[in-house]
Amino acid sequence: MWRRLPFRTQLFLPLGLSFLAALAMGGVLLQTFATSQLADENEPGRRSTRTIAVALNDALGASDNPRKTLDAFVRSLGTSSDIQFHPVGAGPSPSVRDGLRNVHGVPQWFIDLIAIPDLDAAFPVIIDGRHVGDIVFMPDLSADLFEKWIGLVALAGFIAALTTLTGVTAFAFSGSVLRPLQNLGAGLTRIRRGDYATPIPVKGPPEIRQSCEEANALATTLARLSQDNRDLLHRLVSLQDDERRDLARELHDELGPLLFSIRAGTIALSEASPAGNLGNSVLEVMRSVEALQQTNRRILDRLRPLYIEELGLETSIQTLLQNFRRQAPHIGLTATVDPDLNRIDRPLAQTVYRVIQEALTNVLRHAGASTADVQVAISGEMLAIEISDDGGGFPEGNVFGRGLTGMHERVRALSGSLSLLRADERTYVRCRLPVQAARDEPPRS
Repeated sequence: MWRRLPFRTQLFLPLGLSFLAALAMGGVLLQTFATSQLADENEPGRRSTRTIAVALNDALGASDNPRKTLDAFVRSLGTSSDIQFHPVGAGPSPSVRDGLRNVHGVPQWFIDLIAIPDLDAAFPVIIDGRHVGDIVFMPDLSADLFEKWIGLVALAGFIAALTTLTGVTAFAFSGSVLRPLQNLGAGLTRIRRGDYATPIPVKGPPEIRQSCEEANALATTLARLSQDNRDLLHRLVSLQDDERRDLARELHDELGPLLFSIRAGTIALSEASPAGNLGNSVLEVMRSVEALQQTNRRILDRLRPLYIEELGLETSIQTLLQNFRRQAPHIGLTATVDPDLNRIDRPLAQTVYRVIQEALTNVLRHAGASTADVQVAISGEMLAIEISDDGGGFPEGNVFGRGLTGMHERVRALSGSLSLLRADERTYVRCRLPVQAARDEPPRS
């Protein structure tokens, strides 16, 4: 739970709890020491009251008119003195707590929080052996309570100011740390997604700056390795195309004439033989030769589509679509092909052709679809390909088959992307290729 909280929450929550704990500690200390402090501060008044009571009783005992002496003493006390005379029969003796209601400037909850000690002291006054009243010690604690309240407010204000200052400092410090960390996290995310060109800002404390510098160095290394990998893939694809071209040339130059020779020889043999003797055998041989010629043409077309060099990419794709419609008349095929594709040459043109060819082959062989759609267009410096069908989709955990895996390598060699996804009950093969990559192709050795 704690680890899931944001960094600033983890930082400020202890500060707030420390503020509350300090206030609570102040209340506990006030509760603990205020009682004894009030008792100690008023103990001299209690002793003075006892002394005054003893002296008064002595004066009354020696006076000719003790009542007059007592009245004079009471008048001398006044109303603001902590020492009061309470005559017998005037009701219960007043208490110190009676004067602690509605103390000006001090909230009542604070007064209730303090345990007021028992400071009341009553000393009897005797005239002619008769108890006529009491000298009562009634200290006014308003000033003491106000002083303690001001002390608590000052303590709370000091703690609040200190907490605020600490919080502002921590907020600024956390911002100076979090922003570089956020930049570092965003940069690592970009690196994970393959963006090595955008550097991470080198800011913050030395430790974070060092991490940013190391991450930038890692991005540079990954960019170089990625470029090397693309160059190797590009070279591999080029070598594969060379091998396919050589193999196609050999099949065309060697196997083609042989099949034509067999066909011509068979026709000549049939014409030279008596009528009907070799009729069925000649027909069988002719069918086999024709099948071999069709197979040879199909292999040549897959090894090296000659239409691209002779007719251009757009026309080659249209021919590929026409062949698909003849092979699969039960699949409704729609297509939109950009005419500007004719200005694209190899190896980008061959990659585009191969991606569409492989995707349509999968639709024909595995999808069980009733409709298919092909979209090929150039937008700016990007070429976008999308082939979709309403078939059963691809097996779970087997996104790329062998054919599309080879196409994926071709696309990666040209710094493009190839994806296969399922949405709205349709399967999509999407490919994006940079047109500039083909223009920047290094010369072949």
